[in-house]
Formats: sequence, C-alpha cells, structure tokens
Amino acid sequence: MDITERDRILTEIRTQLAADDITIGQAVRRLRKEITGLQQARFAQMCKLSLRALRQLEQDEANPTMHTLNSVFGPFGMQVGIVSKPQHATQRPKTSS
Repeated sequence: MDITERDRILTEIRTQLAADDITIGQAVRRLRKEITGLQQARFAQMCKLSLRALRQLEQDEANPTMHTLNSVFGPFGMQVGIVSKPQHATQRPKTSS
C-alpha cells in the first residue's frame, strides 16, 4: 500500500467516525486489517492491549477508556476528542419566538 492509499483510508475512517457512519469497533477493525494487515494477536500486542480487550473493542462489546482508545488510534495519528455533532438536513436550528 502506498502513502496515498493509506491517507485515503485514514481520511475515510475519520470522516465516517465523525459522521457516526461507523462504530469505533468497525474503525479499529478497518485500521488493523486495511492499514496494518496484522492479525488480532499481533495488533493487540502493538497497542499494549490484551487479545480479549481488542476482540471486545472490535465487536463493540467493550466500554474502553480514553487511554485504551488513544493506544489504538495513536499509531495512526489520531486521538480521542470532543467534536461538534454534524447537523443533518432534517435538523433545523431552534429559533426564539
């Protein structure tokens, strides 16, 4: 995979996460498989997680700490933060009467 393809995938994952189109677990799985190509055991080791913790995270069965999420996303230049929710076309700003 070249750097352009890697950047495209990372941008797509960030965009989908921000838009709430994919779960954190789906994002982690895509990063592991599409960017690193690692098996779960090796990826968990790289992120300093147990294999069980990674499996639960990828299946959206975990309640990870910010530290855990930053351990997983950090190697990809990402970190957990607070962002504004996107306004959907069906949502209209409230007006005062």
